[in-house]
Amino acid sequence: MKKLSGTTIALLAVAVIALLFGVSKYNGFVSSEEGVNKAWADVQSAYQRRADLIPNLVSVVKGYAKHEQETFEKVTAARAKATSITIDAENMNPDEIAAKMKEFQQAQGELSSALKSLLAVQEAYPDLKANEQFSTLQAQLEGTENRINKARNDYNTTVQGYNKDVRSFPGNLVAGIFGFEKKTPFEAEAGAEKAPTVKFD
Repeated sequence: MKKLSGTTIALLAVAVIALLFGVSKYNGFVSSEEGVNKAWADVQSAYQRRADLIPNLVSVVKGYAKHEQETFEKVTAARAKATSITIDAENMNPDEIAAKMKEFQQAQGELSSALKSLLAVQEAYPDLKANEQFSTLQAQLEGTENRINKARNDYNTTVQGYNKDVRSFPGNLVAGIFGFEKKTPFEAEAGAEKAPTVKFD
């Protein structure tokens, strides 16, 4: 009888330890996932800040470079496309999220390219280049590009830590039971080794 009691107690102890481990891991995944969500919100915020600067920049340039209508239209269309893409991780499977992330990156890349064309206009218009408001907007845009880069790096670091926990044993068992799945990081775009610098004179 004593042996049976000892065995029962041992089994109960193992069950309690397993339960505590599971709860601890679950809470850890929840916390990590919230970290990923916050990092993603920071990325979106940085991109939104850039999008918010663009109408003012276009408006200032239009005042000096009325003949650059095609450039204005490209920037406006690229901005509209970039701001229309939303990623709702709660209602998408990992494949859908990966596809949406790729679409998001492509749209942001197109906007960056259109912005470079807009900023290149200043070379043909000395008065625009000397305009104080234009210079201020350029400086704000440069700062925003730095924020975007930092936010993306922070997001990727957070995702890397989360994904490592989700895939590592024995956490992967808890992750599988409760549906915690790998997150999609930003991937380097083609030609990223020659990343465009948003530097203004």
